[in-house]
Amino acid sequence: MTIAKGDHLPSTTLTMMTDNGPEAVPTDSFFAGKTVALFSVPGAFTPTCSAKHLPGFIDKAQALKDKGVDEIACTAVNDAFVMGAWGKSAGADGKVTMLADGNGDFAKAVGLTMDGSKFGLGTRGQRFSMLVKDGVVAELNVEEPGDFKISSADHMLGQL
Repeated sequence: MTIAKGDHLPSTTLTMMTDNGPEAVPTDSFFAGKTVALFSVPGAFTPTCSAKHLPGFIDKAQALKDKGVDEIACTAVNDAFVMGAWGKSAGADGKVTMLADGNGDFAKAVGLTMDGSKFGLGTRGQRFSMLVKDGVVAELNVEEPGDFKISSADHMLGQL
């Protein structure tokens, strides 16, 4: 079952790269008491994700925060080392929190997986964005396969 607007995010654990190595990030605590602009990409360092999706949220970070977003986070079915390296190479530090969904548990729990096997990617998270307020989905923008329109930072700014 796919998560919907008004649903509470399921309890799962993501991972964040820190100076001390990978650190577990329980979704219950990460999303509690704040407004989070969360977006998911099929993979770190992939073309659309690196050229448009992540850079858009980095560029619009202050505008999103000015409209009430406390934190911006990116997730992908990649390990914490890859997500950390991608965030550093893209200049995301201090703007976008990079959250690894290494086993795809979060993507499965919200019902937003995709089969990237024909590209050698296996099961991944779909491209989407959501606005989460105190753990509850306030807005959900799921892209059609191959599209990049409604999950962008610009689209989310229009929803705030």
